[in-house]
Amino acid sequence: MKFIDEVLIRVEAGDGGNGCMSFRREKYVPRGGPSGGDGGDGGSVVLRVDPGLSTLLDLSYPQTLRAGRGEHGRGKEQQGKSGADLVLRVPAGTLVYDADDGDPLGDLRAAEEEVVVARGGHGGRGNMHFATPTNRAPRRAERGTPGERRKLRLELRVLADVGLVGFPNVGKSTLIGAVSAARPRVADFPFTTLAPHLGVVRVDDETSFVLADVPGLIPGAHAGHGLGTRFLRHLARTAVLVHLLDVSGLTGRDPLADYEAINRELELASPYLASKPQIVVAGKLDLAETRARLDAVRAAFLARGITLHAVSGATGEGTAALMRVVAETLARARAGVNAETPAAAPP
Repeated sequence: MKFIDEVLIRVEAGDGGNGCMSFRREKYVPRGGPSGGDGGDGGSVVLRVDPGLSTLLDLSYPQTLRAGRGEHGRGKEQQGKSGADLVLRVPAGTLVYDADDGDPLGDLRAAEEEVVVARGGHGGRGNMHFATPTNRAPRRAERGTPGERRKLRLELRVLADVGLVGFPNVGKSTLIGAVSAARPRVADFPFTTLAPHLGVVRVDDETSFVLADVPGLIPGAHAGHGLGTRFLRHLARTAVLVHLLDVSGLTGRDPLADYEAINRELELASPYLASKPQIVVAGKLDLAETRARLDAVRAAFLARGITLHAVSGATGEGTAALMRVVAETLARARAGVNAETPAAAPP
C-alpha cells in the first residue's frame, strides 16, 4: 500500500432545508390556519479514527466531499428529513488543520475518536411558527442556512514511543526486524526505507512499546534534502530516540561526525526533537571491522559523557539488553512528559 502522510481536501456540510409556507384546507377543519413544516438540518462532515488504517491514501485524490442536505419542509406540519452526516475515516495520529489560516482543528489518536470539521446548516422554520393572535395567516417561512465549507490539511504523524534515527544504511530496518514482528525492506543501497515502519517490542510480560523505523537522514534534511522534513515530523510524538551508528569504517564514515550531523539536523528542524532523550548504539556488531574499532569509538563517546551500546540486528546479539535500556529510558521520559497538543507539535 502506498504511504500517504499529507493530503489537502475540500469538505462541504449540507445546507439546511427551507421552511414551508402552507395552509390547511381540509373540508371539516374550519379556520385551519398555517401548516408549513420546518426544513431538515444539513449533515455535518466528521473525521473518525479507524484503527485499521495506516495511511491517508483514501483521501489523497483531488475531490470535494459533501454531506447530505436537509429536505425542505412540507405542508400538514411535516418536517423535512435531516441530511446524512459524511463520516471520513482516518488513521490514528492524524492532525487536522484549516488549510486557509493554519488553525488546528483536531488531533485524532484513539480508536473511534472523532472531530466535526464542517457543521451542517440549520433548517428554516415553516409558517406555522409565525402565527399570532393578530396574524393568523402568516405568509412567511425561513430559508435554511448554508452548511460550512472548508479546505483542510490532514497530516499523519505515526504514533510511536521510540524512534530509530541515523544515516541511511546504518542498519535501522535490520534492527527493528530483529526486535519486533515488523518486516521492512532491507537492501544494500541508500533510502531502502521510503516510509516509516512500526513494530511492537515486547521486553517482558508486562512491558512493551512501539518502535518506529524512520527513513535515513542526511545533512540538509531539515530543509527537505533526501526524504527530509517529510519524515522528521514522524519523530514528533516519540518520547525517546535510538541513534544508530555504523562504526565499521567500511563506508569511510566517522561515527562521531555522523552523530553530530544528525543531531544538528534535529536541532535545525526543531529544538523539541533535539531535546528528546537519546540512546546511542553501534550497529553491525556481527562484522569483524566493527569489533576491531568498537573500543576506540566507545572511548571517544565516553569522553563526551555518552554511553555507546552495541548490537547486531543480523544475529540478535545485544538487542535484548538494548531494549531493556530503551524501556527504562522510556518509562522515565513518559513520567515527565505531558501529552503533545497540535499547536505545540514541531513543523
